[in-house]
Amino acid sequence: MARRLPPLNALRAFESAARHLSFTKAAEELHVTQAAVSHQIKGLEEWLGMPLFRRMNRALILTETGQSYLPPVRDALDTLSHATERLFRMDGSGALTISTMPSFAAKWLVMRLGRFQARHPELEVRLHTTPQLVDFAQQDVDIGIRFGAGNWPGLRCERLMTEDIYPVCSPSLLDGPRPLCCPEDLRHHTLLHDDYFITWGTWGEAAGIAGLDHARGPRFDDSALLLQVAAEGGGVALARGVLVADDVAAGRLVRLFDIHLPGNYAYYVAAPPHYFSRPKVKAFRDWLFEEAAADPAAAHSRTLSAAESATTSTPDA
Repeated sequence: MARRLPPLNALRAFESAARHLSFTKAAEELHVTQAAVSHQIKGLEEWLGMPLFRRMNRALILTETGQSYLPPVRDALDTLSHATERLFRMDGSGALTISTMPSFAAKWLVMRLGRFQARHPELEVRLHTTPQLVDFAQQDVDIGIRFGAGNWPGLRCERLMTEDIYPVCSPSLLDGPRPLCCPEDLRHHTLLHDDYFITWGTWGEAAGIAGLDHARGPRFDDSALLLQVAAEGGGVALARGVLVADDVAAGRLVRLFDIHLPGNYAYYVAAPPHYFSRPKVKAFRDWLFEEAAADPAAAHSRTLSAAESATTSTPDA
């Protein structure tokens, strides 16, 4: 059965006026006029069909009906207020669910998350890794990080980082039977392919390599796996600078030659627009941009925050 409830604003006006025994003080508390409070209470009395106050010359007195009605109204408003405060507290702390691509999580985000947790120990971080786009209406996700053109419908998209594309390999290949001294030496090595982005053909044209069979070699739909195979000496990979920077710094991979191409896409922070006002989302977003700005792999472009919207989607990984 449908609940039979009086208007909420009228109940607030009644509770405040009954507590102060003054329409004027109730109006000050509720930031409305005294006439508005009087109108709300008159409407409530008409809705109930019985008086709640006796209006004297210099006093306001509760009727017996008003006295009996006040405690449950006050309790109901208190319950509603406390429940709302709990929701706001939950929105600012508790669990923070981040959705991103497995490759970005493994090669960039995970090793930095400890710094975010140290800054915000009140938040429980949950990392959701998937190559698929997030349906924020159906999934319990607070914020997403995606690689693409940043034009995902209905979302606010802020560009986090762009990157360069360049070849890398295991240090073992440099001293092998066919050293990699110049781009033409790639003809003697296995080429590893990232299925989604800049191809060996495009890079080979930029490098001016003649006769490079850029179609040969295994293909990968996971950039982290591509880099792992390269680090184990399985071939030469075209790497995305943001993902490979830590492997190069640690010596697991070596950057080849001085030829690089700008990536076609960028990393974006994405969520429904109103999510960005949530304290925990804002905290993570701000920290993320700090980390990205300090990343040498993205130093050539730095970071750019730009709210964007569009009507078409693009591949992400």
